[in-house]
Amino acid sequence: MKYNLLIILVISAAMSLPAAAKTFKWVDDQGRTHYGETIPPEYANKDRQTLNKSGTVIKSQEVLTPEEHRIKEAESAKNNAEAATIRDQKRYDKSLTSTYSSVEEIELSRTRNIQQVDARINSLKTRLKMAQSSLLTLQKDANARTKSGQKIPSSLHDDITEAQSLMTRLQLDLDKQNADRLEVEKRFEADKARYKELTGK
Repeated sequence: MKYNLLIILVISAAMSLPAAAKTFKWVDDQGRTHYGETIPPEYANKDRQTLNKSGTVIKSQEVLTPEEHRIKEAESAKNNAEAATIRDQKRYDKSLTSTYSSVEEIELSRTRNIQQVDARINSLKTRLKMAQSSLLTLQKDANARTKSGQKIPSSLHDDITEAQSLMTRLQLDLDKQNADRLEVEKRFEADKARYKELTGK
């Protein structure tokens, strides 16, 4: 019985102890420093510090203005972008020096890639020439019918429209391949320059 009473007394005493009090420190608009257990609502969005019962700062909270937030976010984005650029450059350099053992190998790879693009360009040029010839034939047929007073069949109109669409698509593909060829040239020139810079060869 005495043992149970002792446990009850200990628990009651523990529950009656006040929680560790915290004190806040803040500065008002006039520059005066204040201390208190609560912060007035008008200073809730101001910089403040949290002190323990011995007066030691245990937490500092810096409240940024919208402009300061914008500047901080911009700086963070810039730093992240720079870090990403450095990582990408390191990966590129490592890949370059592990893929090639000489400038001549880079030249050979360039030649192979250019040949592949040129094959696609030549194929498109041939198809474009054939499509142009087909379109001219269809247009001549339509012109002949018009001159003789005949009505142009809807099927002929459709064939002419399809031939024109095909020529447009082929020309766009050809333009893209020509642009790709220039990109391949530029990429391998950059690879050679960087390889020489990294290896001194």
